Amino acid sequence: MLILFIALAQAQPVVTSVRIEPSTRITMAAGDSLRLRAVALDGAGRPLTNAVIRFGGVGAAFEGSVDSSGLVRSGSTGTIPFVAIASVPGSRPVVQAGEIVMVPGPAVSVVVSPDVRRVIAGQRLVLTARGVTKLGDHSRDRPVWTSSAPRVARVRPDGLLQALAPGRTALTARVGGASAVVTLEVVPNRIASLTVEPASADAKQGDVIRFRVVARDAAGSALEDITPVWTFAPGHGMIDPDGAFVGYEVGSYTVTAHLGDRTAEATISLGPRDVRRPATVLGRLPRTAFRTEELWLHPAGTHAYLGTGRGGDRLYAIDISDPTKPFVTDSLVVNTRRVNDIMSTPDGKFIVFTREGASDRKNGIVIASTEDPGHPKVVSEFTDGVTAGVHSAFVYRQAAFGTHVYLTNDGTGALHVIDINDPTKPKEVAQWRTSYRPDAGRSLHDIDVQDGLLYASYWNDGLIILDVGNGIKGGSPSRPMLVSQYKYDLNALYRDVEATAGPGFIRGTHTAWRHRNYVFIADEVFPAVPPKGAKDAAADRAYGRLQVIDVSDIERPRSVAWYEPEYGGVHNVWVAGDTLYLGAYDAGFRAFDVSGELRGDLRAGRREIVHVNTADRDGIIPNEARAWGVIVRNGLVYVNDNHSGLWILRIEPKRPELVP
Repeated sequence: MLILFIALAQAQPVVTSVRIEPSTRITMAAGDSLRLRAVALDGAGRPLTNAVIRFGGVGAAFEGSVDSSGLVRSGSTGTIPFVAIASVPGSRPVVQAGEIVMVPGPAVSVVVSPDVRRVIAGQRLVLTARGVTKLGDHSRDRPVWTSSAPRVARVRPDGLLQALAPGRTALTARVGGASAVVTLEVVPNRIASLTVEPASADAKQGDVIRFRVVARDAAGSALEDITPVWTFAPGHGMIDPDGAFVGYEVGSYTVTAHLGDRTAEATISLGPRDVRRPATVLGRLPRTAFRTEELWLHPAGTHAYLGTGRGGDRLYAIDISDPTKPFVTDSLVVNTRRVNDIMSTPDGKFIVFTREGASDRKNGIVIASTEDPGHPKVVSEFTDGVTAGVHSAFVYRQAAFGTHVYLTNDGTGALHVIDINDPTKPKEVAQWRTSYRPDAGRSLHDIDVQDGLLYASYWNDGLIILDVGNGIKGGSPSRPMLVSQYKYDLNALYRDVEATAGPGFIRGTHTAWRHRNYVFIADEVFPAVPPKGAKDAAADRAYGRLQVIDVSDIERPRSVAWYEPEYGGVHNVWVAGDTLYLGAYDAGFRAFDVSGELRGDLRAGRREIVHVNTADRDGIIPNEARAWGVIVRNGLVYVNDNHSGLWILRIEPKRPELVP
């Protein structure tokens, strides 16, 4: 009987391979859905009808999802690695990996730049035409150009506009089924003289110098609405089509304006920017029980509040009245596993902190009294509709509307607005979300509110600006109104991350901060997997870029400058005066000069002021910095590092010139 049982067990077919149909690499349009199919095969290649097959996504959680039945919901462009796991009773399961490549859908509109309406006969310049999908993604299709009067002007397939003779023409850029038409006038070349103003300039590395071209006819009259092509030499800098130049290296540059067969030049002499300064570590408060995350300072300046993550269930109250000797005065223990964000009401009587990861899924926000700053006491919580988790929250008071909390919803990607005019009875007054994006790809990561305008870091959708009381669009806390959006191609920007560590990596618009006519946005970028064969987690690293968005025209935001550390990423931002302070993850604490106009590469322009490596040999992960964010108060810099706790720093005055 035993022999018969063993023989039957040996005869039981087992899974030896899994075939995914139609292939292991499937392409679909972002925003669509599909059903994965897989077949379990035995050693002879025959299908096993009794096999159970389950699917699962193993990355790109912000961009789409794969459920156990194989239903794929694509929310954004990107790549979802997935697995099909097949098993039969009594045998080991077999796993087959695959990838779902989510590409932009068809273009529904076309954007042409620069916006040129008048050129001179003989002039050449490059036009770009980009198709935009219904989700705001950039189409992969190349534009096709036509001219209604090719003897007047034509555009080559590479976008080079050639103005041939006086007249008018309509230039059409077609991308798939969408198109845009530019009406162009070509005027005779009547230029008798061409000059660049200013003819010379002295400045520093990273300064922006604005040049303009002046063209006159034989009678001395200025010619209006002309668009020159700008070049410069040597090649250490950049110049935008509007004539804004920034140089990165000390030395002389020549800027040239080209208009048809005419050129004019200007010279620039750049000296050193000379902003580098030393820093002193005044105080330290290491935390090793859990990873530390968000930090906030009480308005009185005597206490700080530090959250925990990765299983952390507490918020620390810290006495910082002596910055050289910070110490814990109390803690709040709540079922959260992660306190990701903290902020006080303007009067300092309450703090609001987020819950993201509670064991009972009762996530949301917690409100605590801080009238005794060293000993906060919970007074209420808000969980309705946000039990999936709240990643970030921003407390903002307006005279006309009182105090509200603007919070993120991990489950739906929606913005929720909570009235806390009575902090013991918080109540929701509004929600807002992007209407064109499927739930699978919608993610709101962080919020900044200033002057009645809300700056939402909407991950796959870039920066979204809402009116919540400013008046520009008639918005209020209970009726947020869209002002504008700046969206960019995350996949193109971080293609090297995917090349290094594979698909499914994390990338998105993470945080925003409004300062003067700029909004600084920082991307959170982590590889899908750490380096193979690495000894420990210290070999892992972050990536990411901080962009400077010009919002002088609030309804037409545009990127004008950027910053990337030479190693590491970018995370939370704080701006005070003319200095931007940055928690740069593996790159530690950074600060750089944001005075004046900003263009180009801020690090190449020598605007970085200070760097402190916040790695600690006694950290949770030894000898790896993971600077989360920065708060500045009364000339001191408070840096919270995930791996090593709280750092209190002072940036020292610039060293005096050395005298030989």
